[in-house]
Amino acid sequence: MFKEKSPGLKILWLWTFGTAAVLVTSVVRTRIRDMEKLMNTEEQQQQQQPPPPINPTDPTLLMDDVQEDS
Repeated sequence: MFKEKSPGLKILWLWTFGTAAVLVTSVVRTRIRDMEKLMNTEEQQQQQQPPPPINPTDPTLLMDDVQEDS
């Protein structure tokens, strides 16, 4: 069936599919780039947050130089 079409129509279909492929590729690359920026921003925000304060009464806290009054 495709052999019966004129060469101009074949070129037009090829052009249409090629343009669609370029547009789809562009959209996908843009979405991936935006997602990477979002992930990088979240990582930077997590790195900039100060560590939680140390609770001196925490039983899991290890203390090296503890001197007992005996």
